[in-house]
Amino acid sequence: MAGPAGRNPANEASAAEDLIPDRTVRGAAWRLLFEETMHNRGAVVTGVAAGLAWTACRVVIPLFTGIAIDHGIRHSNLHSLAVWAIIIGAVGAISATCSGLRRYSAFRVAYSVETEMREGMFSNLQRLDFRFHDQSQTGQLMARAATDLQQINQLVVMIPMTMANVLLIPVTAVVLLLIDPTLALVALASLPFINWGAKRFSTAIHPVSMELQQELSGLSTVVEETVTGIRAVKGFGAEGIQLRQLTSQAGRIFDRIIELARLRGFFTPILDVLPMVSLALVLWYGGYQVLHNELTVGQLTAFFIYVALLIAPLQMIGQIVAQAQRAVASTQRVKEILDAAPVIKDTPRSGHLPKGRGEVHFEALTFSYGDGGRRVLDNFELTIAPGESVALVGATGSGKSTVARLLPRFYDPDGGRILIDGKDIREIKLRELRRSVAIVFEETFLFSDTVSANIAFADPEATTKQILDASKLAGAHDFILNMDEGYDTMLGERGFSLSGGQRQRIALARAILANPRVLVLDDATSSVDATKEHEIRAALQTVMEGRTTIVIAHRPATIALAERVVLLDGGRIVAEGTHESLSAHEPRYQEVLAQAAALEAARAAEEVDA
Repeated sequence: MAGPAGRNPANEASAAEDLIPDRTVRGAAWRLLFEETMHNRGAVVTGVAAGLAWTACRVVIPLFTGIAIDHGIRHSNLHSLAVWAIIIGAVGAISATCSGLRRYSAFRVAYSVETEMREGMFSNLQRLDFRFHDQSQTGQLMARAATDLQQINQLVVMIPMTMANVLLIPVTAVVLLLIDPTLALVALASLPFINWGAKRFSTAIHPVSMELQQELSGLSTVVEETVTGIRAVKGFGAEGIQLRQLTSQAGRIFDRIIELARLRGFFTPILDVLPMVSLALVLWYGGYQVLHNELTVGQLTAFFIYVALLIAPLQMIGQIVAQAQRAVASTQRVKEILDAAPVIKDTPRSGHLPKGRGEVHFEALTFSYGDGGRRVLDNFELTIAPGESVALVGATGSGKSTVARLLPRFYDPDGGRILIDGKDIREIKLRELRRSVAIVFEETFLFSDTVSANIAFADPEATTKQILDASKLAGAHDFILNMDEGYDTMLGERGFSLSGGQRQRIALARAILANPRVLVLDDATSSVDATKEHEIRAALQTVMEGRTTIVIAHRPATIALAERVVLLDGGRIVAEGTHESLSAHEPRYQEVLAQAAALEAARAAEEVDA
């Protein structure tokens, strides 16, 4: 049965299987874990050294206990018994100190690795170009930055403890062989079977762990999209649809968890019972040797303690194997982000933007969003003089917004080039280019921060005067002063506590503060009520004066702010002139305006009905 929104669980399961990597990819994940851990080699060495000391203490305590029994209790020597008791207590104190140091080092390394990998992921996600983000789900990325890193943390924190426990097994085995080789062989007979069970467990659990991580990411996507789009969910009464989608995703996670529980339920008892069998055999055969005076009571006691000492490390094998497989699956998913390379980046030839006032030239541009997809721009040619304002107008899909996205190199054209003040933008350092081209988007994004911090987003070191000047130019100063705490008012998520016009004016102030050479207004008045458009239009007119500006709009009043209007159709310029001349003499322009007016009327009617 297909899941909600046309999703097919069977297909998703198949896709998850396709993502299960081969040994080479898994090996690369292990190498990444090792390299990240070795970035904290000081803490690793400290933790391992403390673990070795802890192991030594654990190994000698049973030996000292056996000696105390044979020389103190059996011979009624209270002095000897007291001496050995003090020695055992002192060794126990050293063991406790080493255990604390080992745990501190383990957590220090684990959280350092988690922090470094999270910072690396975040840094690379910001470098990756728009094509990557177009194809990535936010929930998936969030899951890798949260759930996957937690799995890695839980494995790394076990390293010093695991190494100490693993070392405890061979050292204890050697001591047992020295005490009594035959009894030692009886005690250690279960080790090959434990090794076999651990390998089978590892092979079986890895693909299920990988699928579980994939499904958890899918759940994060559903939750993130529902919370982010809660207005759309409530607006369409789609709560039930989203709940069914979540239930379906949670069901697949439940299936994976139950499969993991089944595997653990099968293998863990095997790994648990084998050491117990060894303990029973030691009790039986060791007791026989004591009764026949082939072994002292102290030696049997020490032997018994040693075997009991092995139980915990041997039982940990299953837990370590399971956690290691989940962690390596998570590491593979994190590594995909860390290894992703941006297509659009600086090159050795990248230089500075030449001096100028913002002349922009689009030369024979062709562009499509997908390989073999429809051309959004087809031999697009346009020159904008320094300080000139040009409006790009056209029907939906005509390519006007694409022009705005190509100018700051969110994407690179398939053919042709873009020049700013005579220099190809692909030869300009990205940071410098994007600080020279400011865009006020149709959907204004404000951060959960103060008003002043949002305005100064592009320049956190901006002075109060610069912030005030920018907000005054944008026509935002007056309404900001009327807010509860003025410029220190904290905005809610995405600024939804403000009206559309207020959000746009703050976004415009942010762009003004950046002092760009070229300003792009991408449908900047579309989310503003038509009756209040004049409030922001006056601000736009002030900002545009003397600045190279590209206006993308569908409302006649906003289009009229531009000195020249360019009409696009099918990715090409089909007409240009002033708003007045095109309105009077260009049928295609008249048709576009009519369509925009119809959409505006429909939108207004919906708002009235609501």
